[in-house]
Amino acid sequence: MGARERLKELGLDLPEPPAPAGAYTRAVRSGNLVFVSGQLPLADGTMRYLGPVGEGGMSVEEGYAAARLCALNALGVLAAEGLELDEIRIVRMTGFVCSVPGFAAQAQVVNGASELMAAVLGEAGVHARVAVGASSLPLDAAVELEVIAEAGLSR
Repeated sequence: MGARERLKELGLDLPEPPAPAGAYTRAVRSGNLVFVSGQLPLADGTMRYLGPVGEGGMSVEEGYAAARLCALNALGVLAAEGLELDEIRIVRMTGFVCSVPGFAAQAQVVNGASELMAAVLGEAGVHARVAVGASSLPLDAAVELEVIAEAGLSR
């Protein structure tokens, strides 16, 4: 089963990536590597998850959902850049989690992104990762996800 079929099985559609919110591009390709700019938990142009995560803020489960949406948006960027999802591998992701002081479950939150990549891309979605706590993120987002993918693979 291919990546698009897996998305359909999960009840998900690839979103149309929003225009960059600043002086940058949504992705840059260097050789076979594709660097995806930070993706926020936006859906239909609306920020769906506002930070922070932790006691007094969003739950870990809500943060997980935010990270999952960021990953879906990153896949949308890769597809919009003309890449076939069945011909990419996720090399590394960095997840930034807007966190209340003392919150230490960033890895659990970013699992939302990691698990979606594996569910959609199979073994090619398993990657190296960093999960970082931050006191604030752009547009008051709960999570921001940076992705590095390798293109041009045949499976």
